[in-house]
Amino acid sequence: MDETAIAPKEVIIAGLNTGAGNFEYSMEELANLVAANNMIVKEEVRQKLERPHPGTYFGKGKITELAEIVASENVDTIVTNDELTASQIRNIESATKASVLDRTALILDIFANRAQTREAKLQVQIAQLQYQLPRLHTSVNQRLDQQTGAGGGGFTNRGAGETQQEMDRRTINNQIKHLKGELTDITKAADTQRTQREKNGLPTVALVGYTNAGKSTTMNGLVRKYGLNEDKQVFEKNMLFATLDTSVRQINLPDQKQFLLSDTVGFVSKLPHGLVEAFRSTLAEAANADLLIQVVDYSDPNSEKMMETTNEALKAIGVTDIPMIVAFNKADKTEAKYPSREGMQLVYSARDDASLDELITMIREQVFKNYQTVTLLIPFDQGNILNFLNEKAHILETEYVAEGTKITVELTDESAQRFEKYRVN
Repeated sequence: MDETAIAPKEVIIAGLNTGAGNFEYSMEELANLVAANNMIVKEEVRQKLERPHPGTYFGKGKITELAEIVASENVDTIVTNDELTASQIRNIESATKASVLDRTALILDIFANRAQTREAKLQVQIAQLQYQLPRLHTSVNQRLDQQTGAGGGGFTNRGAGETQQEMDRRTINNQIKHLKGELTDITKAADTQRTQREKNGLPTVALVGYTNAGKSTTMNGLVRKYGLNEDKQVFEKNMLFATLDTSVRQINLPDQKQFLLSDTVGFVSKLPHGLVEAFRSTLAEAANADLLIQVVDYSDPNSEKMMETTNEALKAIGVTDIPMIVAFNKADKTEAKYPSREGMQLVYSARDDASLDELITMIREQVFKNYQTVTLLIPFDQGNILNFLNEKAHILETEYVAEGTKITVELTDESAQRFEKYRVN
């Protein structure tokens, strides 16, 4: 069923300010995540503490306040801004008579709702089960069981004592092992496709960045202008995590140069470690790219924090030492002049043709560095070589002389070596 057809569920969001990180920003983001999960914030509760209470996360007074809001507002779900332990979830639920959804479970829910392909669904299911393991016998399992397809009424309330818990743990571990095996098979196929693309010698460019920064809009703009097939647009919507699957498109420039462009899953602060691990294969497109384009929402006041989150996430999956263009998108929503470039930074709008042209210029400078301009003399009886170069290369000048066709052409170092015997000064 389309989730937008269901009336939003009212929830309480609650956060603990320990002085670490940007609390205001994280609470604003939590509200956006709640909205992305078809929920609406009825009340917002905050508390300032040096450290979380080990048993209830919030202090005693704040727990009482939450219970009173639950009763008076008739709201049955509390969404917390951090990941909680099993005992914290259990104790808050017991004291407030409401269900507790922590930030990690919320993000997992969103991913579960967005996943379309078998690969994305497997990745989410693995992350959900890994989240579930240390939380056996808490009410959160009922919801996760339904989403991961555990069946049989879930893992909760099956019996008492350690024996039952160990049985449940073994069942979940077996499920994770099975799903990882299936994911590995899909990943091998993706790796084979990637290896084949690498053999074709085309440079690869990956769009990375915060969720909803405009990566898919940027990709669609470039596909529309330069794509091999304009019909191959990627899904684009103004919502968090609209894209979970990596899409790869071939970009053909007017001078015959080509590269592959990939759109990757977006990041968010406090992105669950299990999700980062599960989506490692999807993010491999970024890890193996020749150039990264970090797309940033220039109109968002928290854009610097978003860039920090993206850089941390890239580092976590081992993406280092790859050249990066920082592309500040949505300039049309600001007073900034665009397109405007400074070094490897671009202020632009993904919906503006002049901006996309400037982005292409920057991509050219990075991925086509190994091109050189050479002059070749192709004998008349080797017209097949001339035809090949006309189709595959950028010919700058053509002159017909007695010995054959003399052309000045842009070639990669490798291609220049291949046609060395035809080279003239």
